[in-house]
Amino acid sequence: MSKIVVIGSSNTDMVVKTNRFPNPGETILGGTFFMFAGGKGANQAVAAARMGGDVVLVTKVGNDVFGKQAIEGFQKEKINTYYISTDHEKASGTALIIVNEHGENKIVVAPGSNDTLSQDDIMKAAKEIENAEVVLMQLEVPISSVVFAATHGLKSESKVILNPAPAQALPDEIYSNLYLITPNETEAQLLTGVEVKDDDSIKEAAEILLDKGVRNVIITLGARGAYFRNEYQSFFIDAPQVDAVDTTAAGDIFNGTLAVALAHKKDWKSAIELACKAASLSVTRMGAQASAPFLSEISSLSNFYF
Repeated sequence: MSKIVVIGSSNTDMVVKTNRFPNPGETILGGTFFMFAGGKGANQAVAAARMGGDVVLVTKVGNDVFGKQAIEGFQKEKINTYYISTDHEKASGTALIIVNEHGENKIVVAPGSNDTLSQDDIMKAAKEIENAEVVLMQLEVPISSVVFAATHGLKSESKVILNPAPAQALPDEIYSNLYLITPNETEAQLLTGVEVKDDDSIKEAAEILLDKGVRNVIITLGARGAYFRNEYQSFFIDAPQVDAVDTTAAGDIFNGTLAVALAHKKDWKSAIELACKAASLSVTRMGAQASAPFLSEISSLSNFYF
């Protein structure tokens, strides 16, 4: 059983590259405008599909050109789109992204139809969730739907992974339903109250998340890599050093790749190393889904195969 169900958002990303971010009230001239397929759920689904995963996507789009284009894109990636719902009142989600000369980004998201992904929408995919090896979620859809899906996934014995992004507080009851949580440093700080700034504070934050009931914790550390901790082991994994062009969706690429590795029963170190390599390669390219590497690219770098 290696099916991966991704439950989450789908957006259209509108991107402008510029030398620097504008100050409040300031208008600056940017460079080239790009439009990419995005949204954390969709990004992670595409990342997993390009790694060879058998992916089902549960999301909601508007009855507009962006929604139709998104579904066509998923189908080209060989993602199961049967459980994508359409909202006939709200527009598809959009994100406005500025990328500076260092590859750093600032993002504002208009959720649109993502805000109406409901428990009923998720229940339509109940059999897929029950038969999934991994259920992967994020926080660009209603938290009530995320909690519901996590509970349903636990009952089916699927490995429920939550990437708690964008950063927001979580209800206490969700933690015990999670096989794995994957915050970055900012998200880990919000969830634990620990200022994540060095090795000791990273370890402390991970320990607090374990105490909340999560079975496994990965704190992603950007260009540095990631830290893993569970009841039995803990370690840091370094990321390959690259020249970043656009860091948009690096975390999504990490999570989508990780889901495939875990679905194929890879050990934690191998799975995280693969995810770090995929994320590092993605930041050398523009765009969200467009930046996701294929398994053949990663395999050529590390002789890694499923």
